[in-house]
Amino acid sequence: MTEHYFSANPSAPGPLRTITARLAGREVAVTTAGGVFSPGRLDLGTQVLLKALPEPPAGELLDLGCGWGPISLQAGLEARQAGTAVRIWALDVNERALELTACNARDLGLDAIRTVTAAEVPADIAFDAIWSNPPIRVGKEVLHGLLETWLPRLAPGGQAWLVVSKNLGADSLRVWIADMLGAGYTVAKHSSAKGFRVLVVTRSAD
Repeated sequence: MTEHYFSANPSAPGPLRTITARLAGREVAVTTAGGVFSPGRLDLGTQVLLKALPEPPAGELLDLGCGWGPISLQAGLEARQAGTAVRIWALDVNERALELTACNARDLGLDAIRTVTAAEVPADIAFDAIWSNPPIRVGKEVLHGLLETWLPRLAPGGQAWLVVSKNLGADSLRVWIADMLGAGYTVAKHSSAKGFRVLVVTRSAD
């Protein structure tokens, strides 16, 4: 395969389709298309993550690898329900994914969601939360580079919640993240379900 969902400009046919996904405790109609991750349904790993996540904190939240937007949409819906002031940065390399996330945010009236590439995220932003189903299949070098770039941008006291398949190295990735970040961070397994582990990275408040 010469192209996958992490391509910036996917050339695969991309007719729009509408699917139903359970987000923030209710069924929501969303728009997806070919050339993005899991266009036909809410994938199992993201389902596991969404069930484990806490309510979004006030402040800055990064959805790392947003795809068509399920993590950002859940964060936006929950924040609106709770009256929480949060700005959600939906980040992806795939332009079609960003377009779909922006479309879904508009359809749901979620003004807190901003779709961005990495270059469009201000360098001085620190994130109170990072939520992600990271693209494990991009390969170890690219994945490690992604996590090395964004996890250190947690604000003091901030948390990153990641879902990773057990069969694709969740346990070894947990060890690698702890070694990479070093002192001032803890990396723990929060839960396991349906072949996935949910990892929580916490930056100390000091």
